[in-house]
Amino acid sequence: MAEGESLRGSLAPVGAVGPQEWIESVDTPPLRLSGVTVRYGDTVAVDAAELEAYAGELIAVTGHSGAGKSSLLWAVAGAVPFDGTVLLGADAVTDRAQAASLGIEVIPQGSALAVLLSAHENVALPLLARAVPADLAHRRASSALRAVGLEESAAHLAEELSGGQQQRVAVARGLALHGRVLLADEPTSELDHDNRERVLALLRAEADRGAIVLMATHDPEAAEAADGEIRLDDGRVDSVRLPQG
Repeated sequence: MAEGESLRGSLAPVGAVGPQEWIESVDTPPLRLSGVTVRYGDTVAVDAAELEAYAGELIAVTGHSGAGKSSLLWAVAGAVPFDGTVLLGADAVTDRAQAASLGIEVIPQGSALAVLLSAHENVALPLLARAVPADLAHRRASSALRAVGLEESAAHLAEELSGGQQQRVAVARGLALHGRVLLADEPTSELDHDNRERVLALLRAEADRGAIVLMATHDPEAAEAADGEIRLDDGRVDSVRLPQG
């Protein structure tokens, strides 16, 4: 269920995302996928996908449900076994921990929050786990929550939040990690129009600071707003719209 009208009164206006203290430019090498194939038993979820993406690009990954969008993102994240190669610059992705060390971060579909932690804790703890100094981790968490319009809900447990609010916490968590590659899996699926526009603007800001953003989406308007698009059909790349310029 999309975030309801009753939640909008406490939000900052669209575009007024507040101070973004976590924003810092990043030097991101090219991301190249060659022959990437993901199998689950006898099922081929992604079949020999090819992709090149560059710093500053926001690329939509589209296709029907079950087309392989999430599996493609998880392969880039090193979170599922795959054949072929995923290169970030000269570094080949091998597993999730190594991909994270390269700066490949994920905003998962369904938020994947710890329900008994607060919104702020859900954003700050991954930073603390990576040895980010505590004061900086908490500043980044506060700034990211402010950017998604949830500053006043920071102390609320995740289980007390609506589906749309939980999705925005997941977006804030991804932003606060300062990745070089950000993989956003259906980041607007639970959001009303205003918050969808807010999140798309934040993903664009990630690209503008030099990151590569891959966004899996069913939303044709969100896909149209991206620089380029790779469309999957039953695991195969059906069409590609290249970024202009």
